[in-house]
Amino acid sequence: MKKICLTVIGIYCMMLSAFSQSVDNDTAGYKNKKLTLDEVNLVSGYYNQNGDHSAVTGGIGTQKLNDVANIFDLQFAKWDHADNKYTLGIELGVDHHTAASQAFVSKSGASKAGGTRVYPSVNWQVEKSNGLTLGIGAALSEEYNYHSKSVNFEIGKTSKNKNTEINFKGQAFFDQVKLIEPSELIPNVTVTSGTTYTTASGNVITSGGEGHHRPNIPSSGRNTFSGALTLSQVVNKDFQLAFIAEGVAQNGYLSLPFHRVYFQGQDSAKIEHLPDTRFKLPLGVRLNYFLGDKIILRTYYRFYMDSWGITAHTASLEVPYKVSPFFSISPFYRYYTQTAAYYFAPYKEHQLTDTYYSSNYNYSNFNAQYFGINIKLTPKNGVFNIPAFNTLEIRYGHYLQTTGLQADNIGINLKFK
Repeated sequence: MKKICLTVIGIYCMMLSAFSQSVDNDTAGYKNKKLTLDEVNLVSGYYNQNGDHSAVTGGIGTQKLNDVANIFDLQFAKWDHADNKYTLGIELGVDHHTAASQAFVSKSGASKAGGTRVYPSVNWQVEKSNGLTLGIGAALSEEYNYHSKSVNFEIGKTSKNKNTEINFKGQAFFDQVKLIEPSELIPNVTVTSGTTYTTASGNVITSGGEGHHRPNIPSSGRNTFSGALTLSQVVNKDFQLAFIAEGVAQNGYLSLPFHRVYFQGQDSAKIEHLPDTRFKLPLGVRLNYFLGDKIILRTYYRFYMDSWGITAHTASLEVPYKVSPFFSISPFYRYYTQTAAYYFAPYKEHQLTDTYYSSNYNYSNFNAQYFGINIKLTPKNGVFNIPAFNTLEIRYGHYLQTTGLQADNIGINLKFK
């Protein structure tokens, strides 16, 4: 938690002076014709989990993991003479995690106890006065063993009375997975500069250039294409609903090369092997009901199925309660259940005749619960009487899975506007 606090406090102090002049000079009702800074969000989170079914060690062993995440989000906005709104969003995220199981991946120089992921993104959106919304965006995600590039677009239309909205968003991810294998599958050779050797699974590895022996590990591609259609409807002043239909298609290398699988009667491992295509179909409905001025019921249900045999159901309820006009608390609960994928089996339960195999418990049959509370503070004169600092939000959740996995997550969001 110390990393989170230092990051938030440091950026928060820098932002105070940046916003002070814009707030003092603000004029009620004025809509700017130039792109100006409209909103800043600073989000920090800490995640901790523990369990005994690590895929790195074949479905047994520690799943202990810690992750610290920080996101810095800038929103710029302007309006033109036709009252069309233009928004530019720029975001930078940095995660750092440590996982106990990573120490068992490889002795080739690729294994680390932790890693850092950096993921910048940019999005441009136009909200036209006639209710049409258009948007495009791009993002990167970089860490040692995984590199991702993505693009997205959206188009939406709101009815004249603003009671109905239909929106479509499409995304495409182009990823490269570095083929880091378990150490025992790498030949026992003396690796010198320029040496080339073939691993047990057929990957050709070449050691680094002059002056170092870190291997040049090949990578393999993975592509993901998704489209989501959302229909939102205001039924009356107390009741709103939304229907969401999504399709996801993946192709390429969908396994992870450092996930071991052990077979019946065998002590040696192979690396996880999964099909090179996958199709996912999630369908959801969201219902919001206002119980007077102080309580909102936010409900959500999602049905999911995919071509690997997983069928899942998600049901959640969040109940924001407005203690005062500027302070609310929101307890929440989510229940999740899924069947196992065709290709999953626990430690030493796969057969050598299996074409595809994995002991990753993400593909197993399990039930899960996630519950916690969200606290939101939006004072009239700003948090700590700082006008620009208009929102402070803290969210805590606890996660339980029938496989024995447990996790805690806490997030802090500071909004300046």
